[in-house]
Amino acid sequence: MELLLVSIASLLAGFVDSIVGGGGLILVPALFAVFPTTHPATLFGINKGASVWGTAVATTQYARRVQLRWSALLPAAAAGFFGSLAGAWLVTVIDPGFLRKALPFVLLAVLAYTLAKKDLGRHHTPRFTGRTETGIACCIGLVIGFYDGFFGPGTGSFLVFLFVRWLGYDFLNASASAKLLNTATNLAALGLFAYKGHVWWHFALTMAVANVAGSLLGTRLALKHGAGFVRLVFIGVVSALILKTGFDAFLK
Repeated sequence: MELLLVSIASLLAGFVDSIVGGGGLILVPALFAVFPTTHPATLFGINKGASVWGTAVATTQYARRVQLRWSALLPAAAAGFFGSLAGAWLVTVIDPGFLRKALPFVLLAVLAYTLAKKDLGRHHTPRFTGRTETGIACCIGLVIGFYDGFFGPGTGSFLVFLFVRWLGYDFLNASASAKLLNTATNLAALGLFAYKGHVWWHFALTMAVANVAGSLLGTRLALKHGAGFVRLVFIGVVSALILKTGFDAFLK
């Protein structure tokens, strides 16, 4: 029964994550609810062990239909990988709890900006090329990768927003690009958790199958309905993240 419950949560997380990120909003609370006495690092390790497969499959699916800007994104993914490793190492030294109260307000600002700029992310008009685009993408990867390793909630949504706002991508291309970087950051965190012995592979691998199934469905819907659909999902996920992180920070 425990495996069934977390596998259903993993399927739903893969579906949401493949469209616009935020799958951890579903899967992490489910893991904590089903295994309340388990060490948090182990639950985070299971989460990464399942979700990394979904993001990798989503990246592959998007790459077949969306023209990804590989020259900028591959270095950015490498920066995200090392940023995530650094963040995961730092969380073993410093408690990230101080970010809990700030996060809902940061997400609220992202949501307000997105709603105010009604044309934001509707058209794919990259603002930079060459080394400039690569440099900015690497900055995004490094900073958000570090955040993912150190704290985590909303990583995919932050990546999508920055690709839209800073680089001029539409929401579909931004989501596709974010999946590549998120796969790299997930791999880094998973490697650290596995090295420390914090992954229950018999759960993670079964949940990975469910996560991939959800990811395939979500990717198909995003590709079928385009940037407008992804924008709506983005607004919904960020709104849910604001409520969840606000509750955790001030009411829990």
